[in-house]
Amino acid sequence: MIPAQPVAEQLAVPLEEIAAHAAAVDREARFPHEAIDALRNAGLMGLGVPERFGGPGGGAARIADAIQQVASACGSAAMVYTMHLVGARTLALAARSDRGPLGDALRAIAAGEHLTTIAFSERGSRSHFWAQISRAAARSDGSVVVDAEKAWVTAAREADSYVAAFGAPGSDDPLVTELYLIDPRAPGIEVEGAFDGLGMRGNGSSPVRLHGVRLEPARRVGDPAGGFEVMMTATLPWFVLGCGACCVGLAGAALELAAQHAATARLEHEGSVLADLPTIRARLGEAKVRHQQAQAFLTETAARLDTGDPAAQLAVLGLKAACAEMAIEVTDAAMRVCGGAAYSRHLPLERLFRDARAAAVMAPTTDILVDLLGKTLTGRPLF
Repeated sequence: MIPAQPVAEQLAVPLEEIAAHAAAVDREARFPHEAIDALRNAGLMGLGVPERFGGPGGGAARIADAIQQVASACGSAAMVYTMHLVGARTLALAARSDRGPLGDALRAIAAGEHLTTIAFSERGSRSHFWAQISRAAARSDGSVVVDAEKAWVTAAREADSYVAAFGAPGSDDPLVTELYLIDPRAPGIEVEGAFDGLGMRGNGSSPVRLHGVRLEPARRVGDPAGGFEVMMTATLPWFVLGCGACCVGLAGAALELAAQHAATARLEHEGSVLADLPTIRARLGEAKVRHQQAQAFLTETAARLDTGDPAAQLAVLGLKAACAEMAIEVTDAAMRVCGGAAYSRHLPLERLFRDARAAAVMAPTTDILVDLLGKTLTGRPLF
C-alpha cells in the first residue's frame, strides 16, 4: 500500500494567479495582495506550521520548493511570502505552549488569516541584524517598554504581526537580545515612508518606529535574554533558505525566458534564429550550469536542515551568498542573450534582472556571509 502524502506535499502553488499581477505590482510598486490571497486560498500561508496548531506541516525542502515557485512568478510576492514563513517558523520553533499570543498567532497563520513578518534590523546596526541598538526597559509587573527604529520591515503596513528584536533589559551588549510578537496596531507604533526600490518593488518594506510600546511576557519569543539564540537557530537558517529559494526561482524563470526567446527570435535575412549562434548557446549553457549548481546547493541545505545534520551551519552560511551571486550572473546573461527585447521591457526579463539584485544587499549581505564563513573555516568566533 502506498502511504498517503503529507498535507504539505499536496498543496499546489497557484502560479498563474500570482504571475498575472506581477508586472502591475512591479510597475506600480504596490503590495501583491492578489498573490497573497491566492496563496491563502491554496492553503499555503500556513506551510511549515505544525499540525498541533492546525497547520499542514512541511519541512525545509517543501518550503524551499514553494518559495522557489512563487519567485519564478513574482519576486515581490516571494519576498513577502518568505518573511511570513520565516516569522511563522520562528514562532513555531520557539513556542512553549499551544496557548497564549504565540499559539493564537500560529493558529491564525495556519488558517490563512494572519500575515506575519520579521523586524530585526535597526538603523544603528544596519545589516548586522543580530545586533540591537534599542534596549527594552523592564517594568515591575514583568512587562517591558521598548523604543526602537526598525529599518525596512517587509510588509510593514500589511502585516498582522511583527516578530521583532530588542536589546534585553539590564544589558548593554548588542548581542543580548529578546524577541517579541508585536501587534502593529498597538499604540506607539508608526510606519514611516514607502519603499521605492530598484527591484522587488511591491514587497511593502518601510521603516517602523516604536515609542513607548509595552509588551507582556507572554509575547516574548524564547527565553529572557535568549533572542540571539532564537535568531541563530530558528530564524537565520529559514531566512537564508528562503532567500536562496527566491534567487533560484528568479534565475530559473529568467533562463527559461531567454532560452525560449533565443529559440524563436528569427534573423530573417539569414534564415536562422538566435540559438543558431554558438555564442548565444554557450552563454545559455554556462548560465544553466550556474543555476544547477545553486539549485543543488539549495536542495542539499534543505535536506541537512530537515535531518538536523550538524553540517547544516556551514551550508546555511554559504547558501544565500552563492544563490544571490548566481542570480545576478544568470539574469545578466539572460539580458545579454535577449538584447534589446529585454532592455526595452518587451520581455519581463528586466524585472527579474532587477529583482535578482536584492538578495546580495539584503542582510546578512553577501560580504558579511562570506566573512562569517571564513571565520568558521579558520576557527574564529563568528560574532
